[in-house]
Amino acid sequence: MDRNPVIILVRPQMGENIGAAARAMLNFGLTEMRLVEPRDGWPNPKAVAMASGAAGKVLDQAKVYATLADAMEGIEYAYATTARGRELTKPVFTPETAMADTRARQGRSAIVFGPERTGLENDDIARANAIVTVPVNPDFPSLNLAQAVLLMGYEYGRDILPPEPNPHARREDSETAADRVEIERLGDHYEEKLEAAGFFFPETKAASMRLNMRNMWSRLALTRGDVRVLHGVLRQLTRR
Repeated sequence: MDRNPVIILVRPQMGENIGAAARAMLNFGLTEMRLVEPRDGWPNPKAVAMASGAAGKVLDQAKVYATLADAMEGIEYAYATTARGRELTKPVFTPETAMADTRARQGRSAIVFGPERTGLENDDIARANAIVTVPVNPDFPSLNLAQAVLLMGYEYGRDILPPEPNPHARREDSETAADRVEIERLGDHYEEKLEAAGFFFPETKAASMRLNMRNMWSRLALTRGDVRVLHGVLRQLTRR
């Protein structure tokens, strides 16, 4: 069973914002979107245009519901994102603590977002188990819909997704750290070509120059890709 939280957008007003929210979701591996009474109907071509590559994986599977109560189908715990609603007696989380909480739960969770202009109403918040409030500037607590979704997605994914950036098309082997044997062979290659070029001169300083070169190679944090490039550079420079 997919345990990633469901994103529920209540009465979203603009297709562009729904599309931007879908992109934010997919950035962090979230794919289930539920829409409650989207103002401009559904499907919405403006949402698809804004979603870019997230259209097929998020928007095409998005479900539309008449009420928030209906959209809670299969949800065991729901978080209402709001800067208001404190008059309702509920646990209040930050995005970080809320997403840590949902990662620890076994059932499905949902994160509920309100319409762009007004946010969630108290009737909506009352249907959630807890409130999530972002600690922002109290004089300007407004986040747009996609920003709010992105923030929650980031906090959810931070302990699940790879800790280091890993662009899709990058070669894994080229990023692997070179081992000491590969560094040693690189040093041998450069020492051989520099010797042939007369670099180690005068003879009285040659030994210390070689030592300094070896020490330099050992200090560099080279990957296997880096080592291949440096071998190639030297071969090209000395080919003639």
